[in-house]
Amino acid sequence: MTLQQLKYFIETVNSGSISKAAERLFVAQPSLSNALKDLENEIGVELLNRTPRGVSLTTDGAEFLGYARQVAEQAGLLEQRYLHKKPSRRLCSISAQHYAFAVNAFVNMVKKSGAEEYEFTLRETRTHEIIEDVKTLRSELGILYMNHFNRKVIEKLLRDSGLAFHPLFTAKPHIFVSAANPLAAKEFVTPQDLEEYPCLSFEQGEYNSFYFSEEILSTAFCKKSIRVSDRATIFNLMIGLNGYTISTGILSADLNGDGITAVPLMVEDYMEVGWIAHDPVQLTKLALMYIDELRRVVAEYGVKING
Repeated sequence: MTLQQLKYFIETVNSGSISKAAERLFVAQPSLSNALKDLENEIGVELLNRTPRGVSLTTDGAEFLGYARQVAEQAGLLEQRYLHKKPSRRLCSISAQHYAFAVNAFVNMVKKSGAEEYEFTLRETRTHEIIEDVKTLRSELGILYMNHFNRKVIEKLLRDSGLAFHPLFTAKPHIFVSAANPLAAKEFVTPQDLEEYPCLSFEQGEYNSFYFSEEILSTAFCKKSIRVSDRATIFNLMIGLNGYTISTGILSADLNGDGITAVPLMVEDYMEVGWIAHDPVQLTKLALMYIDELRRVVAEYGVKING
């Protein structure tokens, strides 16, 4: 087993296909394919599922990737220290539901990484796609929530995907509304207060099940309902149509300005927000840094961190 084989394997996983990895590594595709096969034969374990659409990790491959990343990181530090090589290009990918605090933490992580070159990815996407991204290691971490309604379904999907959920904090539901909305002046609102206002939610595409909704009370009937695909649009509709959405209550004035406010929603429910990752995979330093920034950002809003 060589360091070059490990780097080839890591780049193939990051690229999602052998052909794309070969382009990035400036090697011939047959040479890369043979190197990966030699690695698998040497350790006696199949690391990659190969399909016409690309590659994905086997269960053993997911575990192996964690060790390979650690070895490559340590080798990079040795090269910097003793061979005076410049730091390697830093990589980190996160998939998340549409939370401003997740973006805040990402910004902080990028600034503190100190990387001269990097390729970071933040995907604000649908619930099922978050799980699929982390399952296939397209993303190292995913950010989503669970409550009493969706917990059994989400936990089963995570188990079947070899993923684990790590609670970050538990939030009482709030509505997000325009500061000019009459509801913004209330100390709290009830579901009855919301009946005449447009309910805004994030559409979930092919997997538009109530269990994958980013908002609680997804099964409740709404006279006026609008689904959107991104956070900027949902904020625009709060202002333009006096709409509301249900979320954690954590808003970022730095990213969203002062035009949106959070009001407690009086319901017997909760949102347990956490991060998901492969159970056997060791997280990279950047991923661990991102988790630390998540905790710090959330704590700044006075929310109690779990664990």
